Amino acid sequence: MSDTKRETVRLTVAQALVRFLANQYSERDGHRERLIAGCFGIFGHGNVAGVGQALLELSRRQGEQMRYYQARNEQAMVHTAVGYARMRNRRSTLACTTSIGPGATNMVTGAALATINRLPVLLLPGDIFATRAADPVLQQLEDPRSYDVSVNDAFKPVSRFWDRINRPEQLIPSLLEAMRVLTDPVETGAVTLALPQDVQAEAYDWPAELFAPRIWRIPRPVPEPSALAAAVAAIRQAERPLIIAGGGVIYSEATAALKAFVEATGIPVAETQAGKGALPYDHPCVVGAVGATGTAAANALAREADLIIGVGTRYSDFTTASRSLFQHPGVRFVNLNVAAFDAHKQAALPLVADAREGLTALLHALDGCRVAPEYAERARRLAAEWDQVVQRAYSGEPQAGHGPRPSQAEIIGVVNELSGPRDVVVCAAGSMPGDLHKLWRTRDPKGYHVEYGYSCMGYEIAGGLGVKMACLDHGEDREVFVLVGDGSYLMMAQELATAVQEGIKLVVVLVQNHGFQSIGALSESVGAERFGTQYRYRNPKTGQLDGDYLPVDLAANAASLGADVLRAYTVKEFRAALEKAIAADRTTVVYVETDPMAPAPSSEAWWDVPVAEVAELESTRRARAEYERGKRTQRQYL
Repeated sequence: MSDTKRETVRLTVAQALVRFLANQYSERDGHRERLIAGCFGIFGHGNVAGVGQALLELSRRQGEQMRYYQARNEQAMVHTAVGYARMRNRRSTLACTTSIGPGATNMVTGAALATINRLPVLLLPGDIFATRAADPVLQQLEDPRSYDVSVNDAFKPVSRFWDRINRPEQLIPSLLEAMRVLTDPVETGAVTLALPQDVQAEAYDWPAELFAPRIWRIPRPVPEPSALAAAVAAIRQAERPLIIAGGGVIYSEATAALKAFVEATGIPVAETQAGKGALPYDHPCVVGAVGATGTAAANALAREADLIIGVGTRYSDFTTASRSLFQHPGVRFVNLNVAAFDAHKQAALPLVADAREGLTALLHALDGCRVAPEYAERARRLAAEWDQVVQRAYSGEPQAGHGPRPSQAEIIGVVNELSGPRDVVVCAAGSMPGDLHKLWRTRDPKGYHVEYGYSCMGYEIAGGLGVKMACLDHGEDREVFVLVGDGSYLMMAQELATAVQEGIKLVVVLVQNHGFQSIGALSESVGAERFGTQYRYRNPKTGQLDGDYLPVDLAANAASLGADVLRAYTVKEFRAALEKAIAADRTTVVYVETDPMAPAPSSEAWWDVPVAEVAELESTRRARAEYERGKRTQRQYL
């Protein structure tokens, strides 16, 4: 047994942490990049002397750096990391550090968003003293059941990996497991390492090899032969198959494989929110968005399909129209997914594999198999008819009978027209994600970035910042268009200041419609008469919030955060303002008021939102009758 002394490096826990992170790399298909590309942070007593000091020290080292970014809101910096990770197809992300208490718990929403969307982020919240020498410290939650509980325990249900580092030597295995989870396409999501503030500052003799560059290879599992054979048999037997392309197609960079597969077989392709852009909108096999926010074309084919081939989708209720969409009495499912959990949904024939590898294997095994010409022609005709619907919506035709303000569809149309083929549209909450899903003409796999797994209000500007940072870090010349409604803007607009500080240009389209108008439309559909969804004064005569609209000036607010601001009141003015914003070299907000009552084209699909079974209101009783009609279309897909 060798008695050679192991080389060690004496560092604090926080110094060891950031030095380790600076040397982690991901690799897939021979492409290598930094796994943790930088660290966002807001400092307080729980991390300023630990992680804060370590980031400062590392930034001063020649040739070695973990770039620090200053945020304005802890939730927002997680959203920024998510936007970055999604743009990099989960190969690279950002770390986020906070103090203990409210700074830490502000990140919980962001953690949930990351985990639900299966996107990697590393969260480093400060924690209470491990030694308990100063208990209770400022902002400490005291739980009489246990001294080992802190607010950071709230991260457990929304993290894919969670650990509290109570001793320096615990950091090594925790870091290795954290990196494994971040780079695992099945398990990835939020990873939380809670860091007691006394432990962060504690010194330890670390093995020098801990800080050597380490490569985490992202696997591409291939299909199991018998599962592949079963899937091939099902596809060969199908007369009206339909592919549903989910986010897994894009994250696994399987768009070329999907294109080859559908061109060989003629099978039409519908897209989920995360999968939109898997193929260009005008590809002959593309029939557009599917589900509750989908196109009439895709949903018509979905209702008739005898086989659904899900590729990289988790089948959310929007995708399946709350399990009412697939109406063929003998419909079957083949699910190609890297996650067995998703591959087995809908009692499917599971094909557990990487999307690219699975599509390639299916293509080879289906040599010569092609759908009937009349079926392929029907899909093309439906897609062409829907494209005409989109064009009419862009021109404002469905707005007839409404007010003089432009419709949201017209605003989307102008942005779509003026954006370049590789530019990115970012959105998350309100009615715009649904309108974008059915109306946006996507031309590039990374050109559509709508966070709809959590549909978190406030994501848009922070997420757009992360998208643009990822583009700049990797030399991609893309404009990033952030579409945000007034309700979502009021939730979280602070990262405009971060974009200005870093000299990162965003084009922000701020749509003012005086309230939570997407919920207003939903409220109306369930018989709740838009109650509590508009920004109005309380009316002293009625006691309700039905007075005049509030005089909120969001354009002035955006200007106060350092952005350039342009105002528009007509489609013509909006077009001119957007052209000016695109030509600018600074973050520019284009403010426009829209008509919330101008409808977008219908998806002709249902969404299960239960309506009160008994009610005094006639509007609610009518809505309940409509709900029961929709409920009868719901199936179990067994």
